[in-house]
Amino acid sequence: MLEKIEKLQIVTLGVLVAASIIISTQIASNTVSKDVITVTGSAYEIVKSDSGTLNFGINVKRLTKQDAYTAMQSQKQIVEKYLKDKGIDSIDIKPVNGYYSYKRDAKTGAYTEIPESYNLTQSITISSKNVELIKEISNDITGLINKGVDINVYSPSYDYSKLPELKVTLLEKASQDAKDRAASMLKPTRNSVGKIQSVKMGVYQITPVDSTNVSDMGINDTSTIDKKVTAVANVSFKIK
Repeated sequence: MLEKIEKLQIVTLGVLVAASIIISTQIASNTVSKDVITVTGSAYEIVKSDSGTLNFGINVKRLTKQDAYTAMQSQKQIVEKYLKDKGIDSIDIKPVNGYYSYKRDAKTGAYTEIPESYNLTQSITISSKNVELIKEISNDITGLINKGVDINVYSPSYDYSKLPELKVTLLEKASQDAKDRAASMLKPTRNSVGKIQSVKMGVYQITPVDSTNVSDMGINDTSTIDKKVTAVANVSFKIK
């Protein structure tokens, strides 16, 4: 009786082993047939901005509204002459913004209804394809303070007009870089890169040339004339 039980156990064990081999073979076969390799490729190019913009404002503060407007016209003429002498033709002068400042009560510190001065602000935007000229003006225009102009200058903005076309080219190069990387990774295994299964484009990073900053949302630097445009592509390939 004991011998029969042992034989039955051996037969059962053999069936289980055979079944496990079949299952394992099926799993391995399915894995191989669906095997893919996912690689991140990148490409970049350094470009020079081909347009620049500069924003600044003129400020005037006088006792009366009439005096404020007279002073504003005088200062604006000085600024316009300076810009034309520099060769700037595209000058966008925004509508003037005016408001009263009121005196404070000496005891309570609260504002009264007595006007202290009338204030005017005039925003001006200039643009040019000569980015070096925009840079020069951004550093030099504050010198008009010596001519009686109360001016606030903001950081210039530089842009590259052919960015859409460049993005397409860089995406193609990033995909090729991903394929080259995948081939290098598979070489020791004697496998090769097959057809593309999927491509996911990453965000573009437009940064200063020497910057290593990246962002999940992408970076769009407009503060520098020379920029580095980087594209990233996550590509899945079939393994042959």
